[in-house]
Amino acid sequence: MEEETTKLQRKMEARHLLMISLGGVIGTGLFLSSGYTIHEAGPVGTILAYLVGAVIVYLVMLCLGELSVAMPQTGSFHVYADKFIGPGTGFTVAILYWLTWTVALGSEFTAAGLIMHDWFKDSPTWLWSVLFMLIIFMSNALSVRFFAETEFFFSSIKVVAIILFILLGTLAIFGIIPLKGYSSAPLFHNLFKDGWFPTGFKGVFTTMLTVNYAFSGTELIGVTAGETKDPAKNIPKAIHTTLIRLCLFFIGSIIVMSALIPWKEAGVTESPFVLVLNSLGFPFAGAIMNFVVLTAILSAANSGLYASTRMLWSLANEHMIPQKYARTNKRGIPIIALTLSMLGGLLALLSSVIAASTVYLVLVSVAGLAVVFVWMAIAYAEIQFRKNWLASGHTVTELKFKTPWYPVVPWLAFSLSLLSCVLIVFDPTQRPALFYMIPFVILCYVVYYTKEKIKLNLQKKESAQTGIEETSRNDSK
Repeated sequence: MEEETTKLQRKMEARHLLMISLGGVIGTGLFLSSGYTIHEAGPVGTILAYLVGAVIVYLVMLCLGELSVAMPQTGSFHVYADKFIGPGTGFTVAILYWLTWTVALGSEFTAAGLIMHDWFKDSPTWLWSVLFMLIIFMSNALSVRFFAETEFFFSSIKVVAIILFILLGTLAIFGIIPLKGYSSAPLFHNLFKDGWFPTGFKGVFTTMLTVNYAFSGTELIGVTAGETKDPAKNIPKAIHTTLIRLCLFFIGSIIVMSALIPWKEAGVTESPFVLVLNSLGFPFAGAIMNFVVLTAILSAANSGLYASTRMLWSLANEHMIPQKYARTNKRGIPIIALTLSMLGGLLALLSSVIAASTVYLVLVSVAGLAVVFVWMAIAYAEIQFRKNWLASGHTVTELKFKTPWYPVVPWLAFSLSLLSCVLIVFDPTQRPALFYMIPFVILCYVVYYTKEKIKLNLQKKESAQTGIEETSRNDSK
């Protein structure tokens, strides 16, 4: 009976998997923060940072592909870290990933409320935030199929908006559509007019963490593995197509922005997307982008709640937290884990209002680095998995999906992820993230091993008590 009440359902198809991974990645980072990145690293520096980030992500996803196809489990990379690195690391990976999405939920519901407040000035922001919380909760609570269809719809709006933006921008770059302030085609003059790296090459390194955080969400492919139809076919397909599309969307958008707007003005005060559309004379550019950003926020919140819920379910399913959190209803939804994750998002939202400079700052700092820690765990788990696979008598040809160029790819993925963490030491504004992250990771390990020690002591006491009772019964006979 217990086994049935903790079982998830394989209802996701290839198109759902693709849009969920895109939905988790394409958010406010691209639509709002990309201008700041261009301003910090310059046009060429930003393009280079995104290219390096895309390479890191692709290497990590190739590692995750082999693991997910060989062992398609929900919450996959936490389970792999547990099996192939150690239970303490598995526990830490799950907690960090849960925290990443829970903190994001708080900020996303606040941002959605603020957008609606701009449209309806007399309405309170908190009311819209609560309304969107209910919508996203119901999207996740009804069924995994309903969640997947909702995410497909939200992500489709974002994807169409980015494609139209790149097409219109490309036409403007070559002078086919007139651009305000230009009498001839601007071409790519703005990319190089102040030199290749106007802020210095250091800007490429200091923006790497921002870029990595922008690409975070692609690993959702692994989280969905336990609820995906035919994972051996659909997971590799999603990995390859998702990365191609991400490079096209992110780098394509950055090139268009940088070519049409001087890098010093690239969205420092408002979205670079709005600046470009206004330059093209697009009517209601601000309102259109607000709608797109709203769908991006809701899409990221939808994926985020799904990811954090499945992490809690996986922790409970692996007996690392009480098993009640792994219970599912008749539709295969872990409703207790879902409710707890939503409450986590609510607490993150409250901390952003009540303790923005203390608790919330620490949470955001840890969440920003957490995904890179997860990527390192995926790469190292793949190295250990392949060793174990061969040691147990299997051959590489038996694997349905193989990480190419093993062990170069996983070691490169691990090293580049680690390097992107180390490089933030050189950026004073991001340095505190490292100082918060290291103690938090240590705390996770301490909590896990303390909990295990307490459990072991209790088992010893129970065993000793059982032995005493057994001896007493034998003596009485």
